[in-house]
Amino acid sequence: MTAAPRLRVLAAMSGGVDSAVAAARAAEAGHDVTGVHLALSENPKSFRTGARGCCTLEDSRDARRAADVIGIPFYVWDLAERFRQDVVADFVAEYQAGRTPNPCLRCNEKIKFAALLDKALALGFDAVCTGHYATVVRAEDGSRELHRAADLAKDQSYVLGVLDEQQLAHAMFPLGDTVTTKGEIRAEAERRGLAVAKKPDSHDICFIADGDTQGFLAGRLGRAEGDILDEQGEKLGTHDGAHGYTVGQRKGLRIGRPAPDGKPRYVLDISPVNNTVTVGPAEALDIAALTAIRPRWCGTPPSGPGSYTAQLRAHGEETPVTAEPVGDELRVRFEQPVRAVAPGQAVVLYDGSRVVGSGTIATTERPVPAER
Repeated sequence: MTAAPRLRVLAAMSGGVDSAVAAARAAEAGHDVTGVHLALSENPKSFRTGARGCCTLEDSRDARRAADVIGIPFYVWDLAERFRQDVVADFVAEYQAGRTPNPCLRCNEKIKFAALLDKALALGFDAVCTGHYATVVRAEDGSRELHRAADLAKDQSYVLGVLDEQQLAHAMFPLGDTVTTKGEIRAEAERRGLAVAKKPDSHDICFIADGDTQGFLAGRLGRAEGDILDEQGEKLGTHDGAHGYTVGQRKGLRIGRPAPDGKPRYVLDISPVNNTVTVGPAEALDIAALTAIRPRWCGTPPSGPGSYTAQLRAHGEETPVTAEPVGDELRVRFEQPVRAVAPGQAVVLYDGSRVVGSGTIATTERPVPAER
C-alpha cells in the first residue's frame, strides 16, 4: 500500500479545542504542519469575560500555547480589515436590506478558504486544515467532493457549502471522518496535554461580543421608528428599526393587543423601503418554493432539474426538494411546504451525504391556496 503523501499544511487555530485537536491530528498523521491564528477583530477583548466569540486576545494566546504543545511553528495573521469588509460590513448591509445573513458561511467563503487559502498556496502550503466537522472525499475521477461528517450530530457541512472543488482540493478536516462526542474530543485534547481541553465553546456571532445582535445593528444603522402592520395593513404597534427583525421571529414584537383568535403572531415580511414589519399567523410562514442567487457548486453544477434534499439552517433538518440551476439563479421547490424561510439565509443541497452546492435565498413563494 502506498503511504499517503506528506503535505505542507496550514492549520487555522482559533484558540478552541476543535481546531487544536485537528492540528494535532494533522501533525500526528505525518504532515508538515504550521499553526496560524487569524486576528479578525479590530478591537479584540483581552479576556473572554463578556466576549462570546473566538476573536479575543486570550484566544490567540490559547492557540499559541496549543501549537507549542503540539510542537509546530505558529504565527498570527492580521486579516481584520478583510474580515470587516467581507463579513461584518456584508452582515450589516444584508440586515439593512431586510435580509437575514449567515456570517459563518461568508467567513468560510471569503476568509478561511479565500484570503487564508490564497495566502497559504502562495507560500507553498498544500492545504488548509480547520476543526470543522465535515469530510472531503476523492471521487473516482480524481475530483473532490464535500460530504457530511461521520457524526451527523456535529456535522458542519452546511456552513461549508460555499466551497468549490478547487477549494476542496486544498481543504483538510481531520475531525470529520470519525464518530466522536465532544466529550471524547475534549478527552483527546487532555491526553495530548492541550490546555484548551476544558475551554468553553464559542457561540453566537463571533464579532458580536455580548450576543446582542439588535444592539449591534442599532449602533451601526441607528434607530428609526416604524410601523408594525398586520396582513391587511392595519397598524398594530411600532418598532425602532426594521433591521432588528427577521422572518419567523415571534418574541420582542411589541404589539399592543393579541390577535383576534388569540394565537401568536410572527414576522412575515420586512420592508426596509418604508421601514415596516408585517406580522401574521404561523401558517402564513409556509413556503412552497424559493429562488436563490449566487449559487456555489461543490463540484460540477447540475445540468438540469434533479431531486435532492435541502437544508435551510445550520442545525436544521433536511427536506426533499426538486432543484434546478437557471442562469445565475437556483430554483428550489419543496415536496411539502416549509416554514419561516428568510431571504438572505443559505439553502444547501445534498445528494445523500454529498453537498451539491448552495445559494443565497432571494425570494420565496407561498403555497397556492386549495380551492374550496
